[in-house]
Amino acid sequence: MMTIEMIAAVCHSANKAYCESIGDYSQASWVDAEQWQRDSAAIGVKAHLENPDMTPEESHRIWFEYKLADGWKYGEEKDPENKLHPCMRAYDELPQSQRSKDFLFKGLVDALRKYNE
Repeated sequence: MMTIEMIAAVCHSANKAYCESIGDYSQASWVDAEQWQRDSAAIGVKAHLENPDMTPEESHRIWFEYKLADGWKYGEEKDPENKLHPCMRAYDELPQSQRSKDFLFKGLVDALRKYNE
């Protein structure tokens, strides 16, 4: 059985690799990630496990609401110290490169779900 944290680590690592493929080297590895990053990934995994039909857009909404509740706002550049993030906007306003991360996250959770059944 895979724990939520194990699945979150896989999702985070894939997201890091994808970000690097598009020139974004701002993601730390799972073991070096801040707790808020680990918590955010785990919340997303739990939401997908509880709702297998969740869309990538719904996944973004959950992430957005989590960030908003934690005081994050829109910013041109990701700035964790000041809680600014360029993805703090509606899903349909995101560039495709950012929407792809939600599809990747969902795909990984769906693939790993079988280890929790």
